[in-house]
Amino acid sequence: IKLKYISLAILVVQNASLILSIRYVRTLPGDRFFTTSAVVMAEVLKEFIVLQYNSIVIQYKDTLKLAVPALIYTLQNNLQYVAISNLPAATFQVTYQLKILTTALFSVLMLRKSLSRIQWLSLLLLFAGVAIVQLEQEGKQKETTVTGPSQNYAKGLVAVIVSCLSSGFAGVYFEKILKGSSASVWMRNIQLGIFGTLLGLLGMWWNDGLAIAEKGFLFGYTPMVWGVIFNQAFGGLLVAVVVKYADNILKGFATSFSIIVSTVVSVYLFGFHVDLLFTLGAGLISGVLQRWLSI
Repeated sequence: IKLKYISLAILVVQNASLILSIRYVRTLPGDRFFTTSAVVMAEVLKEFIVLQYNSIVIQYKDTLKLAVPALIYTLQNNLQYVAISNLPAATFQVTYQLKILTTALFSVLMLRKSLSRIQWLSLLLLFAGVAIVQLEQEGKQKETTVTGPSQNYAKGLVAVIVSCLSSGFAGVYFEKILKGSSASVWMRNIQLGIFGTLLGLLGMWWNDGLAIAEKGFLFGYTPMVWGVIFNQAFGGLLVAVVVKYADNILKGFATSFSIIVSTVVSVYLFGFHVDLLFTLGAGLISGVLQRWLSI
């Protein structure tokens, strides 16, 4: 029980710091690093942390089960960079909470979980909170000082919605594998990381192959970029621990607590303006989180 809540608390901090740091490094002036290479580096780091070669080779059939979530997680990680590069950090963080709704739906369909009426009502209120924030942001996107001329709000919104769908499915699929096998959390992360690295390399070659060949794999990397990569790798390991000892819906609620942290910090770092509608939407979400945890 202690491990469950400790891992949830750490996940809140990790999630908030990751979103803010990605937003920060993607808005800095100067040469920009290749986001696809950052995704690959994060996967490689996860592998080196808990590498167990013999177990991977011996259990190769079991490893193949992780190909599906690995593909989806790789897509999700790349979409996350696209979304955060085109949306204010606080807006992304609130909108991204739709993944709790998609996770609940996939949990019912794939894991046969039963949710009470109060829980479904809480999910609907969560959706309402996200919708309020989106309507508020769309109405003032032309006059905001946060979104620069090189940013595309519609592109960021599509990216975050697709990311929510992929997150819900991949998370529930991964939970089903974790709880249906005796393999350790660390071994599952290695198996997932292998496919994540291969798929990430493919995406990097497809999207940035020529540019990377010309400028180099580590072009634009700074200490802050490395910090983002280490944070993302650590987050991947941490999520597996939370899913193993809790579940994906609770994991989603835990990451939602980082809304408050991201919003407050965004006011000072990125000039984000919090108005009444945004406060109402974020307040609805926070209320839903507290109600769910009390059920």
